[in-house]
Amino acid sequence: MNKSSYPNDGMRQLIEGYRHFFKGNPPRKGFCALHAEQIAHTQNPHSMVISCFDSRVCPEAIFATNDGHICVHRNMLNQVDTKDTSMMASLRFAVESLKRLVEGGYNVVGVITMPDKPMGRHQETLQPSAVKKYAVEQGLRILQPVSLKDPEFIEELRSLQADLQIVVAFRMLPEVVWNMPPMGTFNLHASLLPQYRGAAPINWAVINGEKETGITTFFLKHEIDTGAVIQQVRIPILETDNVGDVHDKLMMLGGQLVTDTVDRILDGTVKAIPQEEMEPGTELKPAPKIFKETCRIDWEHKKLEQLYNFVRGLSPYPAAWTELVRAEGEKPVVMKIYQTAKEAT
Repeated sequence: MNKSSYPNDGMRQLIEGYRHFFKGNPPRKGFCALHAEQIAHTQNPHSMVISCFDSRVCPEAIFATNDGHICVHRNMLNQVDTKDTSMMASLRFAVESLKRLVEGGYNVVGVITMPDKPMGRHQETLQPSAVKKYAVEQGLRILQPVSLKDPEFIEELRSLQADLQIVVAFRMLPEVVWNMPPMGTFNLHASLLPQYRGAAPINWAVINGEKETGITTFFLKHEIDTGAVIQQVRIPILETDNVGDVHDKLMMLGGQLVTDTVDRILDGTVKAIPQEEMEPGTELKPAPKIFKETCRIDWEHKKLEQLYNFVRGLSPYPAAWTELVRAEGEKPVVMKIYQTAKEAT
């Protein structure tokens, strides 16, 4: 940028002072002087902020007033006009992803989660989601719509002006929501898509005796879990793993994959692959929602290996169950089974 191209005198003082500062003070490790001319206005009309676009690599911002004074400030990321993200999530699985975004310095402008759930015998206690609890601790803006089509919610969401939306363990979104941000909306799904589309991918992978599973990020489109795949990470399923074990492994990997995916979208290196091109001709296994009756053990029609996988695929939650027959005329006893073991024969 030469002198004639400065937008105003304050900008000229800012850039020239910045360059003069670094002549005698080499940039410290992790500070990016090359991005000095990426300008963003703060809420103060008489000041400006210059920051590296990637605020996680360059965690400091250069602040200057129009009188030419320059000083270095940490923790000004929320004042810098970097790309803003909003996150839609409820379950514990999503907390790690939100935590990685916050701790990584990404500008999370809002968290959308389900309304607090009435609990207790008389439903007098409201229980917030795990995601809301973390968001409150971090001082993040929280939206809790009853309906994702509510016009008031749509306008409030639009007011966040998020550049990118991230969905983890949440409800199906209407097009007006997922099509809102200019950089799109992507979802973190706990399977190797296109396999195990649906609400319970971890459970069904274990129930079906899979030796491998993983996590996928993909762009949302009309049909659920069918959008173009951005990235995938694979992990083995051990013979002794239950669904809780696999859940926790994927939860931790998911946090890293979410930030990696955001980085790729921001730097323009995403090459999303349509799911139709990934496993042509292969039978796709679904992952439908699990209900109480789904968890009943079928002793009559299942082989021992299938029963073993069934129990660990539902443990610790919601848990496989069976009935113990009692004396004639008495109601059977319902018993949940959380673990079984194989014995050598």
